[in-house]
Amino acid sequence: MQNFIKVERLSPKKTHALERLAHFGEIYSLFDDVKAGTQAERCAQCGNPYCAVIGCPLHNYIPYWLKASAENDRKTAFKLGNETSPFPEILGRICPQDKLCEGACTLGADNFGAVSIGAIETAVTEGEFELGATIDYPKAVLKKRAAIIGSGPASLSAATFLARAGLTIEIFEKDERAGGLLTYGIPNFKLDKRVVNRRFEFLAKAGVKIHLGVEVGKDINFDDLLRDFDAIFVGVGARRPARAKIENENAEGVIGAVDFLSAAQRELFGSTKKSPRNMKNKHIVVIGGGDTAMDCVRTALRLGARSATCVYRRDEAKMPGSKKEYENAKEEGAIFTFNRAPSKILVKNGKAIGAEFEETKIVDDGKRGKLVVVSGSATTIDADIVIMALGFEHQDKSWLKGVNLDKRGAIIVGEDGQTSADKVYGGGDAVRGASLAVNAAADGKKAAFAIIKRLSGA
Repeated sequence: MQNFIKVERLSPKKTHALERLAHFGEIYSLFDDVKAGTQAERCAQCGNPYCAVIGCPLHNYIPYWLKASAENDRKTAFKLGNETSPFPEILGRICPQDKLCEGACTLGADNFGAVSIGAIETAVTEGEFELGATIDYPKAVLKKRAAIIGSGPASLSAATFLARAGLTIEIFEKDERAGGLLTYGIPNFKLDKRVVNRRFEFLAKAGVKIHLGVEVGKDINFDDLLRDFDAIFVGVGARRPARAKIENENAEGVIGAVDFLSAAQRELFGSTKKSPRNMKNKHIVVIGGGDTAMDCVRTALRLGARSATCVYRRDEAKMPGSKKEYENAKEEGAIFTFNRAPSKILVKNGKAIGAEFEETKIVDDGKRGKLVVVSGSATTIDADIVIMALGFEHQDKSWLKGVNLDKRGAIIVGEDGQTSADKVYGGGDAVRGASLAVNAAADGKKAAFAIIKRLSGA
């Protein structure tokens, strides 16, 4: 360990940009055992590991499984990684590590280059799975039943930790496939859906019942779940696309990011019900600066768009998305325009033909600065399709009887994830609004522990 002076930081190799534009496969290769171990040896084994304490919402045992990996004890590394995280091989792929664990790594602050935590986490977990490792769950121990509404990262996390405690669990998912955001909101080139499916297969083998195509409030009453189950976790996400509240934003050719990404994924699954608009040779403008915006421009380019331009209202340094995804998008041909805020959608015969933007500047007023529009600075960008990647808002939850919501429509919860209803808990985007998958996973874990404590009488 502490070999950071002799060994430089490495990142996984990735497919060349021109090659990866031809498919939706994952672009990164995995570290082999030797490289994962060598990179793990760089860990300084800090007395106060900021990577885990400050950087990781799940507070994973990062230094411990890095040490086990460096010592070639992969089984221990695998067990430690799965002890605190519900799906380390997923979060290792999709977390913005530069803003979380690796961003908190002291080696990065000391200019040695942060430990490649995410890449090692993925490699160790996938390596053990390849050797036949599985996730073991006990048979029903508590003799209690929990219902989980939704199957995204918060729900999958809650189901994982509840199953470990031996509860009988049923998941209710309105879509035809499980996974929520992990399945429909994150493109295959970042997360192969076989990786997601494997986690649900583990749960199914453990006896978890997964009801697909069942919408609570429509196909089944919430009151029935309250009657039949000892605890309920609500992790329905926040999937209604946010809008810019500008002129003509509801015109034909203006679509929400989640609608676009979901439709593209459904087409890859072979569904023709909600296929994405034809992108071939089209000029696409994406409004927003987060990872979802990066997913949209990269998806559009893979679908044959002639150009994909991302317009963000602040500068490059203030982009909320990860640096890695921004660089990948640039390599693949995405165009970026900064310090421009949308003012209206340009239309012809009711259809979008472009968007008007006004120049912005930052006035030093607070951590992120106050954004102001420069008068008389309007310019236009031609577009066949405009994608709004401005985050997500809460969908209707009127079916959620007895559960208090705030003015945004978000579920109000206490410290342990419990709602105003006696045995109902919530987490993820349904509570937070649009956030990271790892935050949703942490919410599901916290609520699961509270449910276990409650039902076990501890």
